[in-house]
Amino acid sequence: MRSIFLLLLFTIYFTFNPPVSPFSKGGYRGDLEKWGEGGFAYAAETPKKAKLPKTPDAVEKGKLIYFKRCSFCHGLTGAGDGPAAEFMDPMPRDFTAGTYKFRTTQSGELPTDEDLFRTISRGLTGTPMQAFDDEIIKNGLTEEERWQVIYYIQTFAPEFSKPDLDPYKKIIKPSSKKASYSKESIAKGKEVFEKAKCWECHGKGGKGDGVKEERKDDWGFPIRIRNVTQPWKIKAGSEAEDIFMRFSTGINGTPMPSFVDSLKEEDRWHLANFIKSLQKTPTKHEVLKAASVKGEIPDDPNSLEWQKASPMDVRLAGQVVAAPRWQNPSIDMVTVRALYNSKEIAFLLEWDDPFKDVTHKEDKALNTKPLLGAGAYNSYVDPYKMVPRQFETFRDSVALQFPVKSPEGTKKPYFFRGDSGNPVNLWIWKADLDEKGAASVEEANATGFSQMAPQPKDNQQIKGKGVWKEGVWRVIMKRPLKTEDKNDVQFEIGKFIPFSLNAWDGSNGEHNLLMSLSTWNYVIIEAATPITVYLYSLLGVIAAVIGEFWFVRRLKNGSQ
Repeated sequence: MRSIFLLLLFTIYFTFNPPVSPFSKGGYRGDLEKWGEGGFAYAAETPKKAKLPKTPDAVEKGKLIYFKRCSFCHGLTGAGDGPAAEFMDPMPRDFTAGTYKFRTTQSGELPTDEDLFRTISRGLTGTPMQAFDDEIIKNGLTEEERWQVIYYIQTFAPEFSKPDLDPYKKIIKPSSKKASYSKESIAKGKEVFEKAKCWECHGKGGKGDGVKEERKDDWGFPIRIRNVTQPWKIKAGSEAEDIFMRFSTGINGTPMPSFVDSLKEEDRWHLANFIKSLQKTPTKHEVLKAASVKGEIPDDPNSLEWQKASPMDVRLAGQVVAAPRWQNPSIDMVTVRALYNSKEIAFLLEWDDPFKDVTHKEDKALNTKPLLGAGAYNSYVDPYKMVPRQFETFRDSVALQFPVKSPEGTKKPYFFRGDSGNPVNLWIWKADLDEKGAASVEEANATGFSQMAPQPKDNQQIKGKGVWKEGVWRVIMKRPLKTEDKNDVQFEIGKFIPFSLNAWDGSNGEHNLLMSLSTWNYVIIEAATPITVYLYSLLGVIAAVIGEFWFVRRLKNGSQ
């Protein structure tokens, strides 16, 4: 009877869990347990060896290290004005000011030596400040070298030599036990979030969409309110302990205050757990599975059909391939889903954007002519001087890109708009057109980053719709699986189709080649599992049951 039981279990399982591709859930796909696993987030928190004494010799050695490894960004005098500084967002720290954002000391105070050690070791996520822990990065700095460069950096600000400003007398030390990460703690943290009015800046969902007007730090540079759902952008650590410390110390030089006096320690722990619960865990697979639907594909991005489709998070980076090169993109991740039926295929693109930008002023566009003939270094755009970083200047936009020709093996077009021998097909959605009620998706072809042209109106077969709500854009683009146009990508069941993304954030001054982009990923349309698979399984069980009873009956008759 054991065989009958096992066969019944087999049939039940595959009836409700049909066989799928190895790229579906449970196969090669899956979620990162922690963002940045094995990366900067796990660099040295505290020194492993005894702290190096601060001596004139240590300072002098630190000076040599600084000139070699730090001055290119932070400048020879530590003023944050190195030759690379103007192309960075945020700008490098001005050490002469003696103002440091990430500390364990009270608001407005200097950091401890250990605070600086932690920053230099771990780096600052989401900024050009890399990690220098030699155990996690090649050509990093040893612990001894990190102490030496810290001691030299402190010579730039006279505050470090004043005994009355001793930071060790101003350390914030948690006295109560950390609140465990639980539903109860998260619920209490949400109450604190609302009571403390954190949403006024960070938005109801923590997307950074609470305040629209541009804010500046003490150095006059624009501040983008932190999107706390993106742990890869939380500079000084995304764990609850790190977040707790930011609530406790505040962030010097910014509008982020200290809550030591306004929130009890227990409430700060609950708040940290709530913020932790909002964090997104990106997927890590590179193949998008298009899910089959019966009937029409929904145009509403909130439809349950879309939620059934497996998401894939696509990483994007600044466009640095061709002038004008852009190192300061706002959009670094887009979540993609796909649905198809017998006639059409549709993609749902979702990304965080705190502001809805639906105007487009061509007269504000960057004059790129001076940059086109410049060398690689000088063709980067200064985000603070050359691009209007203001709201409602340029439109939000996103584009899907596919090879026109069916790729052979691993061969694909160049990921940045193809080349003369390998053209690409682009689906480009524009927020300003959507707002006007016009056709918001334009189909185009490109044979290089500067060789793109829209298709004739008669060939435009893509429909699109975008919805912005609470700091998130959701855009649907839909097209027939097959077309008669030789310049279109053609979708076939069971075939891996490469795709990539381009994205523009209007309020960040992004337009034309000032954008973020991805490399190639894949989408596959899998054939639905034939009903015969289940019928054969069921017939197999029935046959096994009959056989089992026949065998048992025969044994009984033989024993009589």
